[in-house]
Amino acid sequence: MSLLQQLGLAPETLGSKLAASRVLVVGDVMLDRYWFGDVSRISPEAPVPVARINRMEERAGGAANVARNIAGLGGQATILSVVGDDEAATALARLLAADGIQASLKRDPEISTTVKLRVVARQQQLIRLDFEDAPSHEILADKLDEYAAIVAEHDVVILSDYGKGGLTHVARMIALARAAGKPVLIDPKGDDYSKYAGATLLTPNRSEFRQVAGSWQTEEQLSAKAEALRAALQLDALLVTRSEEGMTLFRADGAVHEPTLAKEVYDVSGAGDTVIGTLGLMLAAGLDMPLAMSLANAAAGIVVAKLGTAVCHQRELFAL
Repeated sequence: MSLLQQLGLAPETLGSKLAASRVLVVGDVMLDRYWFGDVSRISPEAPVPVARINRMEERAGGAANVARNIAGLGGQATILSVVGDDEAATALARLLAADGIQASLKRDPEISTTVKLRVVARQQQLIRLDFEDAPSHEILADKLDEYAAIVAEHDVVILSDYGKGGLTHVARMIALARAAGKPVLIDPKGDDYSKYAGATLLTPNRSEFRQVAGSWQTEEQLSAKAEALRAALQLDALLVTRSEEGMTLFRADGAVHEPTLAKEVYDVSGAGDTVIGTLGLMLAAGLDMPLAMSLANAAAGIVVAKLGTAVCHQRELFAL
């Protein structure tokens, strides 16, 4: 029996609902660059490997990867973000257009587009080089104005915080979305979650939640900490992704747990993007939270078996 059958979902019906669902993604976008090569010697200049590069790839990362997952699952994704006025921004726009994503990338000539360059040899990452700047106040204000103008046109809002400055006005964005009657899902960053108060759902991973709530020894302690945070921030729900332990959804009426479905973990980078992207799209399609979480968990199990910031496609999810 397929996963959809187990969940009582018909592929054709769900596919049609996903195609009609509109999700607005706002946050920090970045360009993920991969240089693939071989290592056969150590440099005579320093005790480091010499990588001979033979292939290069570019992928839209950060909040853009959330939008890619939504599009890959057959939904309508719009992304709103700030980039530099440079070659990397042009590459990002091209990649997003190729995936059928409606992108509004505000170009700030004062900054460089965030780029993460990874050198990979024999399936192992040798080094990652990051290039990034914080956007200016003026360009962020311009982005907020556009957000206010288009938020009502979408079914769900996802705010993807990578701590690069793109969500400086996150509290205002939450208020505008809730005023428009739209659920707000947030992938949080940092140790101060008070700015996310009033959101529908937060999706911290295990280490992020521990940083904010403190450590725990038992499931009872975890539940108590999750409920305390959920109540303090007036959230509808809190979803803690727990790596090999699966994920747990905490709501006022109790917790629901999903064990991990990953058969092979190859690369966990971008898995959080898949979780929140899938969850947001399924909620936009009318599914309830536990059902949406089951599908998000399954989608995450698919992407961790892929290299880099990968996406889960609808055919892969429906084939489970």
